[in-house]
Amino acid sequence: MGWASFSELTINRLSVYLRCLQQLEHEGGTTISSQELADRFHLNSAQIRKDLAYFGEFGIRGVGYNVTQLREHLVNILGLHEERRVLMVGAGNLGTALSHYSGFNTGGFRIVAILDSDPHKLGKRVPGGLTVESVVDLAQIVKERKVHLGVITVPAPSAQRVYDDLVNAGVQAVLNFAPAQLKGHPEVKLKNVDLKINLELLSFFLTHAARMASV
Repeated sequence: MGWASFSELTINRLSVYLRCLQQLEHEGGTTISSQELADRFHLNSAQIRKDLAYFGEFGIRGVGYNVTQLREHLVNILGLHEERRVLMVGAGNLGTALSHYSGFNTGGFRIVAILDSDPHKLGKRVPGGLTVESVVDLAQIVKERKVHLGVITVPAPSAQRVYDDLVNAGVQAVLNFAPAQLKGHPEVKLKNVDLKINLELLSFFLTHAARMASV
């Protein structure tokens, strides 16, 4: 089965399982069944078994999963055994915050540059230790630092241009935080994270929960 056959929901669940296993390993756990894993972390045991079965046989009937071995399998499945070099475009409040977020610099990821077009920001050091560089040098930086993944944190009007520049420079995947609908490229994986849409989703549920309560 090719990678395109797996839904994002399945891959997202693998990441959740990995975090759970990392916590168990930190606590000294050695083996765990799918039911115990589900009970401990509020998951679905049948879904765990189904998701893992796509990628092989990992557990022992009557014993469960070896925590360390399963964690290592998930690390390999998710490609986290290789270093993924990340380029951040946009050194505003969000970009600066993300540049020193530990999750972007651990577990296989390393931010190698943060770029901006504002001349007042160029040359300044952000909290994560990187120095803001010019977006004009994007293509050169992607090539020289072997960037795999781009992160867009620029204002919405600039997002499509930045995305196109990343694609043309050879970046293989892009995480977009700009509140803009981008025209994607078929050979480059694009993932949009719109924080306001998620807030609006929560607002919808709050509104309708209040209406249901008043009935």
